[in-house]
Amino acid sequence: MKYISNRKTKFGFQNIMVILTIFTMLLCFSCKEESNTLQTTESDLMTKINAVQEQVMAQGNMSEAEEQALLGLCSIISQEDGMAVYTSDDSIILKDVDSAPVFNGCEGLSKEETRACFDDKIATFIKREFNMKVSKDLNLSEPKQVDVFFIIDNSGNLTGMKVRNCEVTIQAEILRVLRKMPIMKPAVHNGKSVSVLCSIVVTYGNEIKVDVVYIPERPE
Repeated sequence: MKYISNRKTKFGFQNIMVILTIFTMLLCFSCKEESNTLQTTESDLMTKINAVQEQVMAQGNMSEAEEQALLGLCSIISQEDGMAVYTSDDSIILKDVDSAPVFNGCEGLSKEETRACFDDKIATFIKREFNMKVSKDLNLSEPKQVDVFFIIDNSGNLTGMKVRNCEVTIQAEILRVLRKMPIMKPAVHNGKSVSVLCSIVVTYGNEIKVDVVYIPERPE
């Protein structure tokens, strides 16, 4: 039995080191084209990553929560659809466009009905796809809120996603759900298809609530 236990511990430790290695490789890949201005920040970040690796080696294993957080970080940086390509300056804030993006099932409606349908479909989609276990596992004493921004570009695709400061597992889960969002008919302004900046507030805890809001600012 002791031999089996040692094998399991060794196997788990090897998996952890593989995760750390993959995370470091992904981070380096995602940052390799950044300017020299960010090199100091990268160096500071690598120092912290190395410290985490040393801590894992010292303690010999990782809790389920710690492993999920690390996997969440890998998920966040695994695709170039977030801050790496965030160009909101070229996007019109959703409330200012002539016609909101058209979500599947919202066709043939008036301007006001299309916007209301868009809000409802976005909220419904996120609540349906969100894995509530991620939120419930945090054992929060009270619900928390997080601001979420994304761009629906002039082809109807989601990009430029940003989730404000929150637990890394929540950030990763929100990004995972947004990446599943279907392509829409793009917003229209002055007779042309345009990119729009959308903002939502996600309330999470034992339940999840999504409100499409029009925050009068651009995220930094």
